[in-house]
Amino acid sequence: MLIETPEREVLMRAAEHAFAWLDGLDGLDSRSVATTASLEEMRARLGRPLADTGVAAAQVIDELVADTAGGILGSQGPRFFGWVIGGGVPSAIAADWLTSVWDQNAGIHACGPAASVVEEVAAGWLKDLFGLPAEASVGFVTGAQMAHATCLAAARHAVLRDRGWDVERRGLAGSPPIRILANAERHGSVDRAVRFMGLGSDNIVPLATDAEGRVEPRALRAALDAGEAPTIVVLQAGELNRAGFDPFDQLAPMARAAGAWTHVDGAFGLWAKASPAHRDLARGVELCDSWTTDAHKYLNVPYDSGLAMVRDAAAHRAAMTLATSYLPAGGAARDQIDWNPEFSRRARGFAIYAALRELGRDGVAELVARTSRHALALTEGIGALPGAETVATSALNQGLVRFLSPAAGASEADHDRRTDAVIAAIDASGEAFFGGVTFQGRRCMRISVCNWRTTDADVARTVAAVRAVLA
Repeated sequence: MLIETPEREVLMRAAEHAFAWLDGLDGLDSRSVATTASLEEMRARLGRPLADTGVAAAQVIDELVADTAGGILGSQGPRFFGWVIGGGVPSAIAADWLTSVWDQNAGIHACGPAASVVEEVAAGWLKDLFGLPAEASVGFVTGAQMAHATCLAAARHAVLRDRGWDVERRGLAGSPPIRILANAERHGSVDRAVRFMGLGSDNIVPLATDAEGRVEPRALRAALDAGEAPTIVVLQAGELNRAGFDPFDQLAPMARAAGAWTHVDGAFGLWAKASPAHRDLARGVELCDSWTTDAHKYLNVPYDSGLAMVRDAAAHRAAMTLATSYLPAGGAARDQIDWNPEFSRRARGFAIYAALRELGRDGVAELVARTSRHALALTEGIGALPGAETVATSALNQGLVRFLSPAAGASEADHDRRTDAVIAAIDASGEAFFGGVTFQGRRCMRISVCNWRTTDADVARTVAAVRAVLA
């Protein structure tokens, strides 16, 4: 018989609130996707003075739920189409709860043996799904931002090692300067990681792209020929707006022949490799040297969950590892501190392991195919409405639409204002949520679909909501 304890009581209360959030009378399907409480309301409710005496744990949870009401974005829901945010498949949510209960420090094997082995196994599954080299190392990090930093640290080590410079020991001062040749339409997290690594954004050379946002081989060839400095090439698997893929099969061999390291931003696009219908989009990506992706996007695990994968495991380990007398050596076991920039860290591998087991190969492939179909249906359906136009579709899960001002002689600036106003009105309706973006000088509504909960009915409901706003 289970004994009631204060600990059990508060966990049960949290579970009740969780079920109400997901599928209660006011669950994900019926609640406003956008937040409804203002910043002032949130501060007023949550900003109570810290009392001298404590409060019962169950009461804390009840009041936390009440005080945050209207301030939790419905990004778990099926009609959230902003910022490439996935939901959480059931097993991943449950595994994440257990991760908190087990509370393992996943820094080294000795602190959490199961956490270490789970990462080891999941890493092997992921490399197989993506068709990446079996010898590649994998770091489980917070997201693509830190995955870029991890991979670029490995790249920095390798390209300077090849010039006889030990950057971990000697630092960057006095080292050969490193060039970064990067897709001109790259994500801002790449530039941020370049800054983190001390490489300097002035050393980024933008590579010209074609109409689909893909690096042109002749542009890379010209850039490689323009200098002999240690070089890192940054390419994309899934451009932000059109989900464009660089021609890796042409670019990666070119970079390797020049002695350059090729890194891939695959935050969501790398998952195309898991789908037989989409894997050709990333043809040749396995020829590159490092890759990043997010599990909290397509794999639909809870935040935060990113992956850094590196072909040259020795370079990866040299850039990250730490040895000190009070840390037991892992021996044959995998010490996570060797592969990521964190020391004490959450055992985020459990949720990834669970999601991969729940979905299996076929489930991941079907999720990629289904969300891609939904993205196209949303883009074309909304773009066909009076007062709207389709700006870009893609072969994956992204799309762009624009809303036109009805004013006579309307300018591009008028269309931009109209687009932002329509996006705001859609979000305010609570029926769906989108974000805006400036694409080729024009404001557009960006459509991103990767939530496992989204159905054909959600697509139809969303198009109807946009139609109502436009009317």
